[in-house]
Amino acid sequence: MPNRMNLHLVSDATGETLNSIARATVSQFEHASIVYHRWSLVRTRFQLHRVLEGIEAEPGPVLSTLVEKGMRAELEAFCLRVGLPVLNVLDPVMTMFQEQFGQKAAARPGRQYVLDADYFRRIDAMHYVLAHDDGQAQAGIAEADVVLVGVSRSSKTPTSFYLANRGIKAANIPLVPGLADPPGLDDPLCPTIGLTIDAESLIEIRRHRLNMIGTGGAGASRKDSGEYIDLESVKAELLWARRMCAKRSWPVIDVTRRSIEETAATVLQLMEAWHERRRKAGAASPEAPLPTPLP
Repeated sequence: MPNRMNLHLVSDATGETLNSIARATVSQFEHASIVYHRWSLVRTRFQLHRVLEGIEAEPGPVLSTLVEKGMRAELEAFCLRVGLPVLNVLDPVMTMFQEQFGQKAAARPGRQYVLDADYFRRIDAMHYVLAHDDGQAQAGIAEADVVLVGVSRSSKTPTSFYLANRGIKAANIPLVPGLADPPGLDDPLCPTIGLTIDAESLIEIRRHRLNMIGTGGAGASRKDSGEYIDLESVKAELLWARRMCAKRSWPVIDVTRRSIEETAATVLQLMEAWHERRRKAGAASPEAPLPTPLP
């Protein structure tokens, strides 16, 4: 096939770095057809030989993050012998850092996944999101780094979990017409951010959700009445939620054409702006510093 290519991603860790680089790069080639071959946790000669056999069976360019010199040399020698390009994607950054720090890199695989304070901060944030999803345990909102509000199915939960993987404790609270205003948000110690979405897109998401779970359970009467996916009702619900956010001066992100990653990046920008305003006003609480997102 024209524009079809095998791409081998060889990593001595989880391979997430290579996945992100490959995804970002391939997205720039509209008609490319890529067959990914992911080789992760490659840390022994035996594992590397299996990789080399796979590359020989289905030839294609190789992207690598191997840091152990002997294994890197063997991979590069093999690719040279069979006429395939190989790129060690960490090399330019590693070289720059070595020049800046004046020391050699440790060249130990998996160093970014050690069980250090950052790791446990991520785990703690995950537990927090689970405990405070969809308005649960509202007494603990004072511990949040950010609170996300929005109507049902506006991407609050997946955005919260993505932020948790960056070490950010994100609580999320549903906005439901007819219910009392969310408690605990009159004078928050963290930013509150609204999420909104186009009405037609929201209806499609909700309809798909209803098809998956049926109309039983909590809120079934409202869903059965058709209001949950009725266009005019949904438009009114979204307008009401926007007005609530405007009344409380909460910034709003339209997630209609945003990925979860893009929404989370915008949340982080708004968090930084919120803390900067507090600092300038001299009202920042010493107990609530701006959390630094983990890589």
